[in-house]
Amino acid sequence: MVLAACKKSPPPNVAATVNGRSITYADLDKQYAAAQLPQSRAGGGAGEADDSVAVTRLEVLRTLIDNEIMLQRAEKLGLMAQEADVDAKLNELKAPYTQEEFQKHLAERKITAEELKTQIRRELSVQRLFNKEITSHISITDKDVADAYNANRDSFNWAEPQLHIAQILVTANPDPNVRNLKADKAQNADQARLKIQMLAARLKQNDDFAMLAQNYSEDPEGAANGGDIGFVPESAMEKADVELRKVVMLLQPGQVSPIIPIPGGFRILKLISREPAGQRELNDPRVQQTIREGLLNRKDSLYKAAYYEAARNEAKIANYYVASILEKMQASK
Repeated sequence: MVLAACKKSPPPNVAATVNGRSITYADLDKQYAAAQLPQSRAGGGAGEADDSVAVTRLEVLRTLIDNEIMLQRAEKLGLMAQEADVDAKLNELKAPYTQEEFQKHLAERKITAEELKTQIRRELSVQRLFNKEITSHISITDKDVADAYNANRDSFNWAEPQLHIAQILVTANPDPNVRNLKADKAQNADQARLKIQMLAARLKQNDDFAMLAQNYSEDPEGAANGGDIGFVPESAMEKADVELRKVVMLLQPGQVSPIIPIPGGFRILKLISREPAGQRELNDPRVQQTIREGLLNRKDSLYKAAYYEAARNEAKIANYYVASILEKMQASK
């Protein structure tokens, strides 16, 4: 990775370049707005609020740089999404809304329909890249599953029935500890309501729950794991809110709940499985599936992290926004 030094003047309005391709401050502003983050000029004032905004903008720019690296790789390998696939995905997103509602949703995200289409094309292309370069190379053998079971046999012995649950969480107050892939955080109650409605609509269109959680959930613990919050004893439901308990207990494995209002936000739950009390043996298909999915997710996360690092090391990156911040630091000495 090459970071631009202060010796070279940056091109006008360019925040960074990746292999010579520019990411402008306008691109950064758009992504910042789409992520429902407070607006500020790059390299703001010296106050605490401005410093916090700058840190967040650095994170957003890092995501833009990573996305550009992956998009260029997809282009090089001939894996760009086809127009028909992009149109199909766009129609899926529009299906739950009237035209007026969809335009309002775009306005809330400060994005045009054409910009959304460009974003979809990029996302689908990167997904094709990951499928070819990473997912297709992951193999979980029966021995891998058996070894994992034997090393963790006690964890499959439960004193009472368990509920395996995943969640997508949206809050009205942004948490600085949240690190979803889209850097997407609602800033108030209205934005939280619109965001959870968008996610619920995408789930109805059969979008993958885990991927939506990774991209958008505001759960600082579960977002990176595709929303998986693990196993919850049924007795814990007795202490839960009556409405929440009613919703969860009515779910069947694989089903997704409606939107559930909670203090300060909303959540959507998915019941992955119900597990009875007692020792679960390796020959139980559900045990094998749980272990296999866990191993697959861990390998996928590991390989993606390594793939990103390797790609960054090979790319020529000039981050002029970073350079401008370092210049100000040096000038303040």
